[in-house]
Amino acid sequence: MSARDELIEKYAADLKEKCGVTPDMDLLTKVTIGCGPSIYNDDAATVAGSQQSELDTVKNSFLIKKLGLADGPELDDAIDSVIEQYGRSNKNKYRVVIYYLLAVHFKKESVYN
Repeated sequence: MSARDELIEKYAADLKEKCGVTPDMDLLTKVTIGCGPSIYNDDAATVAGSQQSELDTVKNSFLIKKLGLADGPELDDAIDSVIEQYGRSNKNKYRVVIYYLLAVHFKKESVYN
């Protein structure tokens, strides 16, 4: 099993165990590939849910640039909702898991097709 496949399994486990979501493995794989080499860097692979700069990166780089959404309070609300779903006290919030949940939340799975 490749390193990427091992990470995808880890992300799938987090979605099931911490978020209560049964992941679409095809979409999860595409989101993982979309994150590029950052998934192999411990710092870049996670999102610090309590740091505004991290949340701004999720909003600007992913929601606005990647998914093509217009900036507005609903983006911040969605990020907050996903962080809550993942568990605020959960130290390691994987970027792939957050991006996956946000793509599903905004029904933007088609971006990865």
